[in-house]
This record gives sequence, structure tokens and C-alpha cells, in this order.
Amino acid sequence: MQARTSKPDREAGVAERAAAEIRIELDQARDRLATSVDQLVVRLAPQRMINQAKATMLAKASSPVGMAVLGGSGLLLTVLVVRNLRRSRR
Repeated sequence: MQARTSKPDREAGVAERAAAEIRIELDQARDRLATSVDQLVVRLAPQRMINQAKATMLAKASSPVGMAVLGGSGLLLTVLVVRNLRRSRR
């Protein structure tokens, strides 16, 4: 009869150990998830994104190509405004 009682005891020990391992794995996964969420919060902060966009635009505008594009856009805008002003006075 002892053989019969020892087998369920062994299975219970395995089940307890498995439950403990599962708890440990869940805690580790929860910690990793919390870390990932914290990193995303920092990375996607609105003020950080605004500052990054400003820095990128300033860098592009400061390049020779950027200056040419801005100059051409300004000239085109000026021509369109003057043209519309002349048409509206007629």
C-alpha cells in the first residue's frame, strides 16, 4: 500500500514544483512586459516626438538641398500671392 501512496505524493511534488516554476516564469514575464511598456512610454512621449521632429526639420533645412527647397518654395509662394492680388484688383 505504501507504493500506492508514494506515487500520488511524488505526483503532488512534481505538480507543486511545476506550479512554482510557472509562478516564477510569470513573474519574470510580467517584469519584462513592465520594462517594455516603460520604454515605449518614454519613446512615444509627445514632447519627445515634437522635439525630435523639430531637430530633424532643422537639420534638413540647414543642408544645401534644404535651403534650395525652402528658397524655391518661398519664391513660388510669393509669385502666387502677387498673382492672386493682381487678379483680385481687376
